[in-house]
Amino acid sequence: MNANGEITSLLAALQTQGRPSSDFDLNPDVELPEGRKLRNAAVLIPVTTYSGRAEVILTKRASSLKHHPGQIAFPGGKQDETDTNLAQTALRESWEEIGLPPENAKILGELEPHETVTAFTVTPILAHIETPFTIVPEPGEVDEVFSVPLSHLMDTRQYAVEYRLWRGAKRKYYTVPYGPYYIWGATARMLRALADRVAQ
Repeated sequence: MNANGEITSLLAALQTQGRPSSDFDLNPDVELPEGRKLRNAAVLIPVTTYSGRAEVILTKRASSLKHHPGQIAFPGGKQDETDTNLAQTALRESWEEIGLPPENAKILGELEPHETVTAFTVTPILAHIETPFTIVPEPGEVDEVFSVPLSHLMDTRQYAVEYRLWRGAKRKYYTVPYGPYYIWGATARMLRALADRVAQ
């Protein structure tokens, strides 16, 4: 399938019924504190086609960060009061984190929200990036910006469920490794949700 065909498949997937996901999908025994308040956040899933094939831009968070150091993530962050909507949040954060001009991103649609263990409701915003731009990683926040073929991320056979100990208990999570990059946790879960919709 060529790049345009892959974008068409994403648009078709957006017409199907999705469902919210969470860091607890694979761990239904997790007990969350009463009165837990969730904060709104958004991430951009930037799909580029200017290389001749559809690819997804991802970042590697700086190893010096307090939260999730060195992990693979989409550009994004919490919603500010000045953001008119979650798409604007994702675009603003993408400009800050990787230098993506907002006018370069054509919003295709929103995916179902994802609840994180850090008490965020994260809305993934799917965008098509047709025009090349100069990637500028945000100093102190982003160590690396790289791309993964969309075909790899939309192939459910590439996903595995692994586990690690968290607060004394075994906790499962999705992974979708690519080369030297270990994509896991919330990022892998949101990608798996999209892959499931594409596969419908």
